[in-house]
Amino acid sequence: MMRGMRLLFNRIRFSLLFFFLLLVQGLQAAYILIPMDETQKNHLKSYGIAYWILKHEVEVDWLLNYRGGSFLAQYSKPIENECVIRGVTFEVLADVQAAAILQEISDPQVNMENIKLHKAPKIAVYSPKNKLPWDDAVTLVLTYAEIPYDVLYDEEIMAGVLPLYNWLHLHHEDFTGQYGKFWSAYRNYPWYQEDVRINEEIAHKLGFQKVSQLKLSVAQKIRDFVAGGGYMFAMCSAPDSYDIALAAEGDDICDVMFDGDPPDPNAQAKLDFSKCFAFENFKLTMNPYVYEKSNIDVTNTRPRNLNETNDYFTLFEFSAKWDPVPTMLCQDHETVIKGFMGQTTAFNEKTIKSSVTIMGENKGIGEARYIHADFGKGTFTFLGGHDPEDYQHLVGDPPTDLSLHPNSPGYRLILNNVLFPAAKKEKRKT
Repeated sequence: MMRGMRLLFNRIRFSLLFFFLLLVQGLQAAYILIPMDETQKNHLKSYGIAYWILKHEVEVDWLLNYRGGSFLAQYSKPIENECVIRGVTFEVLADVQAAAILQEISDPQVNMENIKLHKAPKIAVYSPKNKLPWDDAVTLVLTYAEIPYDVLYDEEIMAGVLPLYNWLHLHHEDFTGQYGKFWSAYRNYPWYQEDVRINEEIAHKLGFQKVSQLKLSVAQKIRDFVAGGGYMFAMCSAPDSYDIALAAEGDDICDVMFDGDPPDPNAQAKLDFSKCFAFENFKLTMNPYVYEKSNIDVTNTRPRNLNETNDYFTLFEFSAKWDPVPTMLCQDHETVIKGFMGQTTAFNEKTIKSSVTIMGENKGIGEARYIHADFGKGTFTFLGGHDPEDYQHLVGDPPTDLSLHPNSPGYRLILNNVLFPAAKKEKRKT
C-alpha cells in the first residue's frame, strides 16, 4: 500500500515538474519591452538604451502611443543587463505576449502605430569650443542618456563635414552676427570679449570680413545639409536667429558695435522671407540696447502674463497611422508640458508659415512652443526655451542635474528628435 502511494506520488511530482518545464519553455523570453508610461523609472536613459540597441545593429520597434511610446526589441541577455545597469524599467515578454501587443497596435480603430528603428543616427552638435557661461540642454541630456555625439563649429561646417552626419543640433547661437545681443548688459565681461575675439578670428581665418558674413555662410551650409536629407533640431536663440540670417542675406542688420559699421536703414524692407525655414512677415528689432532680435520671439515683444506657476503648453495628438512623424516627435507620458524660458521662449504664431506643423502651443495667447516641417529631403524641428527643467536659466547659472529629473516630459521631446532619424523612411506618411 505504502509502495503504491509512493509510486503515485512520484508520478504526480514528475507530471508537475514536466508541466512546469513546459510552462517555462513556453514563456521563454523572446522580447524585451521598455515601457514609457508612468511605470518607467528613468525615461531619459530609456532613449539611451534604444540607441545602444541600434548601435549593436538590432532593430527597435517604437510603439507609438502604446504606454507612452514604448520600445520593443528581441530579447538578449546583454540588453537586459544594460537596462539593469542604467536603472531602466523593462519587462521580459514571451513571443505570444509581444504578438498580442503588436496585434493590438495594428488595429485600424486604435491610434497607435509600430515604427521600425533600424540604424543609430550619427549626431552632431553645433557649439563653440570656448567656454561660455551657459550650458546646452541637448548636450546635457545626450550625455545623461549616454548617447554619443560630436561637437562641430564654424571651421568644421565650412570644411564640409555635415554630410557625414544624420542629425544636427543648434542651441544658444546667434546666426545674425550680433553675439546674442548680449552687448548691452555684458560687453565689459571677459567671457563676452573673448567670444567676440574668437569669432572674429575664425571669420578672418576663413576669409570673411565680418562675423555676420561667416554666420550666414554657415547657415547656408546647414540649409544645404537639411535640403539634402539631414535632420536639424534647434532650441533657444538658434531657431529665429537662423531664419533671420537667411532672410537678411546681402543686407546689413548689425549695428556698429557688432560689425564696425551702421546697419542698412532699409534692412526690414529688404528681407526675403522665402528663404526662411519656418517664419515670415516678422519685424526686426535692431536697437542694440533691446535684448531681442525680432518679434518672432514672444519673450519681450508683448505682454505674456505668465510665470513659473502658470506657464504650460499642450502637445497635439496626431494620427499615429497617418501622421507618424509628428506622432513620434510628440511621444510623452504627459501631454501638458511645463513652459520654460530662453533667449527665444516661444514663437509668435502670426509669424509662422502655413507649411509648418505646430506640435505644441499655448493656444490661448497664440504662442507656439514646438514646431516641425519638411525642407527639401530633410526636416527641421524648433523648440522654444533653453532648459525644460530650469524655468528661467540665467547667464552663469549652474547646469541642470538630470539625475534629479529622470522622467522630465520636456527633455523627452528633445530625445524624440534624436531617435526620429532612425525610423525607416518607408514608414513615413507625411
